[in-house]
Amino acid sequence: MTIRDFRPEDAEAVVAAHRAGREHLVTTVEAQLWLNGRPSPEEHYRTFVAELDGRVVGSVRCGVRCGTTTTGLGHANGSVLPEFRRRGAATALLAAAERHLAEHGVTELHSWLDDEPAALAFGAARGYRIGRAAQFGGRDLALPLPQAPVRPAGVELRPAADWADDPRPLFLVEADAIRDEPGEVAMDALDYEEWLRSDWARPDLDKALTVVAVVDGVPAAFSMATTDGVDGYWSAFTACRREFRGRGLSKLAKLESLRLAAAAGYRRAYTSNDETNAPMLAINAWLGYERCAGERKGIKRLA
Repeated sequence: MTIRDFRPEDAEAVVAAHRAGREHLVTTVEAQLWLNGRPSPEEHYRTFVAELDGRVVGSVRCGVRCGTTTTGLGHANGSVLPEFRRRGAATALLAAAERHLAEHGVTELHSWLDDEPAALAFGAARGYRIGRAAQFGGRDLALPLPQAPVRPAGVELRPAADWADDPRPLFLVEADAIRDEPGEVAMDALDYEEWLRSDWARPDLDKALTVVAVVDGVPAAFSMATTDGVDGYWSAFTACRREFRGRGLSKLAKLESLRLAAAAGYRRAYTSNDETNAPMLAINAWLGYERCAGERKGIKRLA
């Protein structure tokens, strides 16, 4: 088995391994090519692939954690085709990611593991402490959506495409809201230029389906959507500035985004939330999402 750097011709195989048994992980070949081709001077983003008999059977995507004042953090998430598991590919991929990140100053590595016994045992056996839980929700967009609540006075719902020339107002929504996002890491230093490179420039970000709630002309909340361009929709992040909370703006934006996605022909919608995020879990339950999978955070100290 060979562990090597990602090549553009590997993108389709990487997506296949990433989504095998995980239809809720909506991604595209174009997104993988973009992730591995964009500038990432601070993240040092890198994908390694496992090749067996000339076939790519798995990958690990890794980088230095940005957007926080906490230093020395990294992320690495891997996947191997089910029929090629238990042959050492995942172990070798993770070791390659650990070496790469340690070279760039990472001392604590975070990795998401499927919330099932074999994956959790795999992580624990390789030195990862199993931590917080998150859950995925899925929804059939062919089923009716709930009726929209009464919209508060002064509130408009607009597509993110309206800010194509200057998306900074949307960045300000995310930079404020992400400070309260549940997790081990305080996201307290989101950088605008990095956000443009890593979020706004994504080829799978649908700016027509990403809905912004505007209060008296000021963007206050949004529901960001990425898609596979066929029938899969992913709720990438729903955010509301703290001073505008309690008005139902996130619910309005997310419902409108789903309505537009259904009208555009998308048939399956997925989302993910930390299991302690009760407000967003309640919104998702109201929207008709049902739990379809789970994952757990694994954390390891690197020498």
